[in-house]
Amino acid sequence: MEDTKKIRVLIAKPGLDGHDRGAKVIARALRDSGMEVIYTGLRQTPEQIVETAIQEDVNVIGLSILSGAHNFLLPKVIQLLKEKNAEDILVISGGVIPEEDILGLKEAGIAEVFTPGTPTSEIIDFIKTHVK
Repeated sequence: MEDTKKIRVLIAKPGLDGHDRGAKVIARALRDSGMEVIYTGLRQTPEQIVETAIQEDVNVIGLSILSGAHNFLLPKVIQLLKEKNAEDILVISGGVIPEEDILGLKEAGIAEVFTPGTPTSEIIDFIKTHVK
C-alpha cells in the first residue's frame, strides 16, 4: 500500500543571494520524485523561512545559499526552529559552501550540506531516508 502522506519540502533562499537556478532545479527534482514542494523565492529572512515552514507543516527545509553568509544564516534558522519547538523539521542545505565550513554547519544542526554537482537523486534519497 502506498503511503498517501507526501513528504513536504520548503525550498528557501536566505539572505541577499539573487541566484535561484539551483534551488529551482532541486525543487523540480523533488517534485518529480513525488514530494510536495513549496518554494519561497529569493531574499528570505531566517524568520520568514521558519514561519513559512511551520505554517505549511513541512517535513524538510532545504536552504540554498551562494552569498557566503551561510555561517550566520543557516544556524539562525536552526535556532529559530528550536525556539518554536519545531526541531523535528529536517534542515538540509546546498550551494556554494566551502568544505571547511561544512562541519561547523552540521554541528549547528544542518543535517546535510550538498555542494554543486551533487546528483539530485542523492538529495532525494537523503530526504526519503531521514524524514520520519
